Parts: sequence; C-alpha cells; structure tokens
Amino acid sequence: MRYSRLLPRSAAPLAALALPLALAGPSGAASGISVSTSGANVSVVTGACAQNNGSWGTASLLGAQQTSFTQGRQVALFGTTVSQSAAWAAVAPGTYTVMVRCSNGVSAGSQVVNVSATPTTPARAATPTPSRGVAGGLGGATRDYGTLTLGVGAALVGSAVIAGAWFLRRRPRSYRRY
Repeated sequence: MRYSRLLPRSAAPLAALALPLALAGPSGAASGISVSTSGANVSVVTGACAQNNGSWGTASLLGAQQTSFTQGRQVALFGTTVSQSAAWAAVAPGTYTVMVRCSNGVSAGSQVVNVSATPTTPARAATPTPSRGVAGGLGGATRDYGTLTLGVGAALVGSAVIAGAWFLRRRPRSYRRY
C-alpha cells in the first residue's frame, strides 16, 4: 500500500524536470560545444571528444568566406576526459563559425559566434594621497558591531580561556611547574 502512494508523489517532480528538456528539443542537444567571446578572444569548450593517440582533436575558426574545416584557423584541443578546450586570440570583429572535430574524425559540433569590436578601457586617474595620512591605529574600532556580535566574541574568548585552563589542569604532574 505504501508503494502505490510513492509513485504519484514522485511523478510530479520528475515531470517538472523533464518538461524543460522536452521543450528544448533537438536544437538544445545538437551541438556538443560551448563557444564564448571576451573582447577579441574566442574560446570553445566541449566534453564530447575522447583522447586518441595522444590527441583530443582540433577546433577551427572559420571566417565568413571560409566553408571547410581546413580553411579556418585551427587549434589543437587540450584538457581532460571531462572537458576539452581551445582558444583564439586577436580575432578581428565579425561573424565566425567555430567547428570542433575529435581525433577519431567525428564532429563534436559547430556554432556561429559574433565577435564585437574590442572594448576600450578608459584610463584611470591616479588616486590622490590622503591629506591627513593613514589612520593606522583605529583598526576595528571605527565600526560598531552591535551587542550580539560582541557577546558572541566574548563567549568565544571565555570558552578558550576555560578550555586552556582545563587542559593545563589535566596534564600529568611531571609537566606541571609550581
């Protein structure tokens, strides 16, 4: 009787977990790669390749006019059995296709990525020196921590003193100094 109630209770959470996966459909699982950009840098990560003869595979960055894997900027994958990655630096702005081919010849996937213009970082002005010097002796006294924090701190210090005294009292007599 108990087992019959367990099934309907567990079916609802399982259905809630399966619904987003079913809605994603084949488009969410078609590509086994993840591509990201940061300024003029492009990187790809996959977990689909297995090491074969000391190599994980190759990733290729194809420009707009390039159509085959061999025409792109190729980089060898490096990583572990869980995750392999490759990266390209100094990529000009534009739309690119990233393709990954494992060392056994199987395609891990491809994805289109848009590289935007390199963001310019504004120059930061130097911070002026403090006019009155550094307030070195204040420490934690510049902030009010409240009664609860001070009470907990006092309890910790008190328990450490009691534990230390108990430890010293429990030592054998040959180590005690009078």
